[in-house]
Amino acid sequence: MPEPYDVITMGRIGVDIYPLQTGVPLARVETFGKFLGGSPSNVAVAAARLGRRTAVITRTGQDPFGDYLHQALREFGVDDRWVSAVAAYPTPVTFCEIFPPDDFPLYFYRQPKAPDLEIHSAELDLDAVRTARVFWMTGTGLCAEPSRTATLTALRARSAAAPPGAPDYPRATVFDLDWRPMFWDEGNDGNGEAKDGNGEGARAHYREALAHATVAVGNLDECEIATGEREPHAAARALLAAGPELAVVKQGPAGVLAAHRDGTTAEIPPLPVDVVNGLGAGDAFGGALCHGLLAGWDTAHIMRYANAAGAIVASRLACSSAMPFPHEVEQALTEGRIGAAAPGATP
Repeated sequence: MPEPYDVITMGRIGVDIYPLQTGVPLARVETFGKFLGGSPSNVAVAAARLGRRTAVITRTGQDPFGDYLHQALREFGVDDRWVSAVAAYPTPVTFCEIFPPDDFPLYFYRQPKAPDLEIHSAELDLDAVRTARVFWMTGTGLCAEPSRTATLTALRARSAAAPPGAPDYPRATVFDLDWRPMFWDEGNDGNGEAKDGNGEGARAHYREALAHATVAVGNLDECEIATGEREPHAAARALLAAGPELAVVKQGPAGVLAAHRDGTTAEIPPLPVDVVNGLGAGDAFGGALCHGLLAGWDTAHIMRYANAAGAIVASRLACSSAMPFPHEVEQALTEGRIGAAAPGATP
C-alpha cells in the first residue's frame, strides 16, 4: 500500500490577483501579482513548506489559469494528482485591496459557478482520504452540490476508518469553519452580496460535518455560524459538544483559545507583527497546526508555533508564496516578534 499522505486538503482553489501597492484602492492600482489562492490549497502549501507530504483535492477551469495552478502546486511541492478540470466553468480569480493593518477587502469572481464546487463523490480516492494522517476540509465545501455530498462522503470515510483506540488510524480530521456568506444561496442576492448572512441554513450542514471532525478551527464569526455562540469559551464548549476533540477559536488581536475535550485549555497571545497583508495568516496558521498535530506537540506549543507562522505571512504581501519555512518560524519564536521586513518577504 502506498505511504499515506501527511496532509490532504479538500476544497477551494483559484488565482489571487493581488496589488503590488498597499494603501491604494483597486481603481488606482497599476501593478498586480498573480498567486496560487484558495484557503485549503494554501494550507497544503503551508504544510509542504514545513516539510510535510501534502496533496489537495479540488478542480479548476480548463483554461490557462487552471494550467498555472497545476504548475504552482507542483512548484510548492503539493501533489496535484486529484486536481481535475471542469470545462464548463472558468478558474476563479480573487482580487483584494490592501489597507494595513486590518482592512483587506476581497472580491471573489466565482460565477456562474466555481469548478471547486464540482467535486463528485464518485471521483474521490477514498483509500487515500482514509489513510491520510491529516484530512482538512472547509465550510465552503458544504455550500453547494455536488461538493457538499463529496465532502461529507470523505468525512464519513474518515470516521469509518478510525475505530476508537486504534493507533494506526488517522490522527486528525480538521474542519476549517471558513464561513463565506456570499458563497451560500441563503446569503446571496445574486450579485455576490450577502443578504442575511445569519447562516441558519448552513448550520445544519456544519453540524453534520462537525460530528465527523476531530479538530474544529474558526474565528469568532465562524464559530457563531457553526454553534450560535460568540463568547470564545462558550463557542469552544459548543464545538466540543458537537463532536471534535479539539476546538481552536481564533480571536484576532486577542490571540487564540484552544480547548480539548479532556478539559485542558491553552490561551496564547498573538506574536507582535507589523501587518502588511493579513489575508494569508489563517492559512499559514492552518498548515502549522497540521504540522504540530503530526509532530505530536502539546496544544500550547502547537498554538504558539501556528501563531508565529501566521504572523510571518501577515508581515508579507502574498499568501501562498509567503508561507514560512521551519527555520523562519523558529526564528520568530526565538525573537518574539515579526517585523515588516521579515526574511523572505515578497517585495
